[in-house]
Amino acid sequence: MRYKIVIAIFLLIWGIMIARLYHVSIKSNFYYEELAKDNIERKRFIKPVRGEITDLNGNLLAMNQIGFSISIMPHLKQRDHTLERVVDILVKTFPDLNKTVMVKVYRKHNSPYNHKFIKVVDFIHYPDMMGAYPKLSLHKEIKIEAETKRYYPYGKYAAHIVGYTGRSNKKENKKDPVVNEVGKVGKSGLERYYNSVLEGELGYKISKVTATNKAIDILEKKEPIDNKNIKLNIDINLQKMIYERFGNATGVAIVMRTNGEILAAVSYPSYDPNLFVGGISSKDWKALQDNLAHPFTNKFIHGTYPPGSAIKMGMALAFEKAQPNILATTEHCVGFITLGSSKHKFRCWSRWGHGTVGLRKAIRESCDVYFYNKSLKVGINAMAKNLRSFGLGVKTGVDLPREYSGVIPDKQWKMRRYKQPWYKGETVIAAIGQGYDLVTPLQVARYTALIATSKLVTPRIARVVDNNATSRKIIPMKFNPYYLNQIRNGMYDVCNVKKGTAFRTMSKLPIIVAGKTGTSQVTSVPQSTKKRLKEDELAYFLRSHAWITTYAPFNNPEFVVTVLVEHGGHGGSTAGPIAADIYKWLYRNKYFKGQQYTPRVIDTNVSRL
Repeated sequence: MRYKIVIAIFLLIWGIMIARLYHVSIKSNFYYEELAKDNIERKRFIKPVRGEITDLNGNLLAMNQIGFSISIMPHLKQRDHTLERVVDILVKTFPDLNKTVMVKVYRKHNSPYNHKFIKVVDFIHYPDMMGAYPKLSLHKEIKIEAETKRYYPYGKYAAHIVGYTGRSNKKENKKDPVVNEVGKVGKSGLERYYNSVLEGELGYKISKVTATNKAIDILEKKEPIDNKNIKLNIDINLQKMIYERFGNATGVAIVMRTNGEILAAVSYPSYDPNLFVGGISSKDWKALQDNLAHPFTNKFIHGTYPPGSAIKMGMALAFEKAQPNILATTEHCVGFITLGSSKHKFRCWSRWGHGTVGLRKAIRESCDVYFYNKSLKVGINAMAKNLRSFGLGVKTGVDLPREYSGVIPDKQWKMRRYKQPWYKGETVIAAIGQGYDLVTPLQVARYTALIATSKLVTPRIARVVDNNATSRKIIPMKFNPYYLNQIRNGMYDVCNVKKGTAFRTMSKLPIIVAGKTGTSQVTSVPQSTKKRLKEDELAYFLRSHAWITTYAPFNNPEFVVTVLVEHGGHGGSTAGPIAADIYKWLYRNKYFKGQQYTPRVIDTNVSRL
């Protein structure tokens, strides 16, 4: 037994020695080969130039300014004030530079293991550097390299579309090798969504170096792949016109072709994206955060609002999908309804009522009672299911990051959210776009295009990405032709018949427009209130949001225009004039094919199919 133990110990010792010998002589050899290679070869990445973004007509919305960065040699001694002397030279040459910041950055990155020059100045404009370059280049401690800086010529006008670039963080650097080298990444808008395209691909240069890291020969070089540009569907001149048109109001305006191409998307007010490129100051950031109009919020995809009466066309189609021919019967409006034995009145906007109401009249005069009664017959689950299929309460798929979904509620949603059952009264108010209903303006524009064409499109801002045309998903949908035509004719009446809620602002345009207004309440009206105050008599933040969503021309839809004015009161009087001016601009700039659109009476005797 003792003999076996000795043999086992002997074999164990030899096994350990053989394993160690293998590790040292063979496995570690690869590591030391690479280490030795690093001592004689140096690989330096070549940064690609970020792609530019242009509008439909070639106007630059995001470009690169040419300039220079300044770096300082590592390992400068502190005791003999070499670093301070070099920094003083830079400050004397460029008085706007901050000496304290440069010294702090240098010390942070300086170490015995770092042999790279340390960048202390990110960007100096080309004209400013030209006069100083000859003198600075004489100092071996200073290294000047070509650099680019992102610039947005149209600033606030396209900020929520184009977005901006900013300094990358550790997480972003780890995720993307290009970002790690460049040090900048798209933070919002198209800059973020298409960052992997715009940033290009790294090039590199492998050099043979001496023991002091001095390059003596180029062994291999690969040029970067850059200038991967993006062309948009946006017309920046239309974008500017709409932005200026908002004046003192706040809100959203979207102009979209019925195939999904977005010509303009304005979120007002906006901000200057150039503030973020080099790092925004705390003062500027606080000003943005404290502004009650929320200029930093992209309202057309991040703003969620009750749709109000703008939902009624989709609600009618949802009723029909759930119960075919439910729209064939009329409803009688006396100005309100009650549920069961309750004395609570669900009021129509007209306190006197609308009398006998059919589908077309319900759209034209926006009768609430018509939709109250129909909703009680259909139920919230069927309403919600169909509305979501029409694009409400779901993401549109637009090419912008972090789009919000909004809410089209049903029984299950409320139970998950509030742990409470659903009540009939909630069905009633959901039928007119109130209660829990929340949608984005882009969802409303997309769904309006569906009403106009029977096709659910995916909105697109980018037209061409790196020489490749973008694709748009289009889903054909089937509706009862008779009721769909009644809804369209009701939308025609809204803009072209005297009792229509947008007649005053939309009836005198050079093309025929169909549309729907909406007034979405932000606060409830007490039952004790017999006569509600006018919108302009309410405090600003208690006023309703004003909607109008339209398409034109009526007989051959080409464009959708959706406008929301926050706390604007009535859609027809507040949002309507903005939409009208947009159509005038489109007509004036020859966006309508043929230009032969004159107002004419639409045949109201549409046969039932």
